[in-house]
Amino acid sequence: MAENLKDCSVPCKMSWDELEAMCRMEKLQCQELGVSRANVNEYEVEFLCDYKKTKEEELYLVKWKGFPESDNTWEPKRNLKCPKLMKQFHLDLDQELRRHKRRCIPKKLDKEVSSFLVQKAKLRQSLQRWEDHLNHTRNHPGRIFVMNEVDLEGPPKNFTYINNYKVGQGIVLDEMAVGCECKNCLEEPVNGCCPGASLQRMAYNDRGQVRIRPGQPIYECNSRCSCGHDCPNRVVQNGIQFDLCIFKTGNGRGWGVRTLQHIKRNTFVMEYIGEIITTDEAERRGHIYDRQGSTYLFDLDYVEDVYTVDAAHLGNISHFVNHSCNPNLQVYNVFIDNIDERLPRIALFSTRAIRAGEELTFDYKMQIDPVDTESTKMDSSFSLAGLPGSPKKRVRVECRCGSDSCRKYLF
Repeated sequence: MAENLKDCSVPCKMSWDELEAMCRMEKLQCQELGVSRANVNEYEVEFLCDYKKTKEEELYLVKWKGFPESDNTWEPKRNLKCPKLMKQFHLDLDQELRRHKRRCIPKKLDKEVSSFLVQKAKLRQSLQRWEDHLNHTRNHPGRIFVMNEVDLEGPPKNFTYINNYKVGQGIVLDEMAVGCECKNCLEEPVNGCCPGASLQRMAYNDRGQVRIRPGQPIYECNSRCSCGHDCPNRVVQNGIQFDLCIFKTGNGRGWGVRTLQHIKRNTFVMEYIGEIITTDEAERRGHIYDRQGSTYLFDLDYVEDVYTVDAAHLGNISHFVNHSCNPNLQVYNVFIDNIDERLPRIALFSTRAIRAGEELTFDYKMQIDPVDTESTKMDSSFSLAGLPGSPKKRVRVECRCGSDSCRKYLF
């Protein structure tokens, strides 16, 4: 019987932190947990909960990693080796004291203040776990950071990060049957290359910046093309390239997104990702979202209003991008492995240079002049002249973008 159980295993109900703490309590050494003879008596500070000052020294109430809060202990400053946690504790403390219009740190903190500091530390932990999850889930080079220095709101509930469209019930995506035979699509295109499907010139320059005006479709090379992954006609499919931060705005607009790197003009930033649903289903969900006062429905009405992208519960970082009447992102419709004009990929490109730290926005009610099909010599068999979709909103919502050209109402 023992031989039959040799390869069996069961999941441990304790976390790694709890196992590490138990090893230290029992004075056991474990290479996998990083507990050795040299550090078996060292315990890790999870966060600082409280502060007081006596004539002799400064003391901190410590929450130990892997131990319950009932095991918190007061420790003198000299015994603690956690400069980053201590710096963050005092930043939070200064912020809370200013909110109470107090300048000096008291010898003993009020319960209200210490309670806030604990909530802030726990919030930072939950946001860090969410940040780790987002970065583990993403399939793009750009990293995702999360920050909330405004209030105590944690990660959004009932939201799942996805990297590609999730096709809803009753919708079938047909893949492109052919690809180009080019070896160098930009300099030596064969038979017009992939953009030749609509007799248009290449959408991107050699730096990957878009060079056609909004309203014109973009055809990227696809999985059946002969060119390599470094082809200049492969941009949107390479995913988000910039480090971005989901942050809590301070003017009542909820979460927003800012770039942590400089973005040049006409550069691809992100896709608008969500669940693809029919217009009838969008209508049904729209009434529910109206009662909630928010919606993330984006019509794919490039030719006809047939499908809608719903990013309310399934989406990527674009779910958190706010509206502006003077935006720095513009929508383009992009086709890669799918040429169904009813299902373009919604790509957001920068309209100007965007400095590091600036919030990313797009216009929820964008208006683009229709493309002249005759002057652009577009192949009528695709019927791709039209307007990119715009978020489906029915509720009259006040705009808080703060731009000089603000229209005051979103819808």
